[in-house]
Amino acid sequence: MYFSWKRNLIVLWVGVFFCSTAYSISIPFLSIFLSDELGVTNHLEIWSGVSFGITFLASALISPFWGSLADKYGRKPMLIRSGFSLAALYLINYFVHDPYVFLLVRVLQGLLAGFVPAAIAMVATNTPEDKMGYALSIMSTAGATGSIIGPLIGGVVSYYTSNRAAFLFSAVIVLVSALIATFFAKEHNFNRSAPRSHVADDIREARSNRAFITLLTLAGISTFSVMILEPLIPIYLLDMGISKTSASLSSGIVFSAVGIATVIMAPQWGRIGTRKGFGTILFIGLIGGGIGNILQFFVTGYVEFALLRFAYGLFYAGVLPSVNAMIVQVIEPGFRGRAFGLNQAASQLATMAGPIVGGLLGAFLPIRWVFVVNGLLLLGAALLVKTRKLDKQITATHEAMLKERAALPE
Repeated sequence: MYFSWKRNLIVLWVGVFFCSTAYSISIPFLSIFLSDELGVTNHLEIWSGVSFGITFLASALISPFWGSLADKYGRKPMLIRSGFSLAALYLINYFVHDPYVFLLVRVLQGLLAGFVPAAIAMVATNTPEDKMGYALSIMSTAGATGSIIGPLIGGVVSYYTSNRAAFLFSAVIVLVSALIATFFAKEHNFNRSAPRSHVADDIREARSNRAFITLLTLAGISTFSVMILEPLIPIYLLDMGISKTSASLSSGIVFSAVGIATVIMAPQWGRIGTRKGFGTILFIGLIGGGIGNILQFFVTGYVEFALLRFAYGLFYAGVLPSVNAMIVQVIEPGFRGRAFGLNQAASQLATMAGPIVGGLLGAFLPIRWVFVVNGLLLLGAALLVKTRKLDKQITATHEAMLKERAALPE
């Protein structure tokens, strides 16, 4: 078992890394792609926000359904389905010339996504309990590493070839994820005889678990705080004086700063959380992330901005892995696919809302004020962790779950 869970962790880490890389390739130049390649000239901020957000709205609506299928038929089939589907859709993006067709493809990407939550659920189900926090923290570095490499690839490819050609790289890279899932990922002792649940029943069961609902709320807030800035950073860099020809590459470097920080700190937060409690790590991460965002209001230079984004990332690296580790503590193994499907839905709703709200705020306010709003939001989330006494709530729920499990007949 020891070898198998570590083997799966490595395989799934590589798969999520490639999938995250494929997604993040287009981040630095999406606004520029809309204007230069698709002819969007009016309300570019709003178009950028909607283009980011519409994918995640579709994903949020469908994620509980995919989570239900994952618990019935296995997480590996969900990896294969999403991987090959996304590879085809990234390829289609290369041929798109109309902004409305581009939005349609973005919707389909959301409806057929699900690689990352299925991988996280597989790790959560096939890893020993005492290694869970560490394993989930390691998994968070896969997405972070992809977010480092992806924008750099996207920036370099768009700079030396074209923005459109970068979608071909995305298609090839996510195809690698699908092949890795098909041939190397292993799911152990999966019982497919149980009836498949209905999404409405899953939601009712989740609502009865107060600790889980609190964690979903925190996951949504944390994700929203990241995504509210996604469509604005390339425009913000242009305001700083970065030339349009190098804006994609500069954006890639800035986006990568947070990812580098996550790769460095997420495993450390995982080890500390295992000893000290993940609620403590979550609180520290939210406080540090909130202050880091507010400080970005005062930065006017590109280099200082990138360095401060890196410092912010060192704290934020502990947030989502802590949320995932605590979800595992309060959810039965048989419900984990659905739990992470619901977690994905909450995160994707926030991912959808963030760019749209960010685009609207960027159209009516100086972008630097969005950093202040974002920082206050994270500080409010930290206050929620303390006022809800989340650590005690998680411990009580976990103990009750263990007692209920022990009372069941063998």
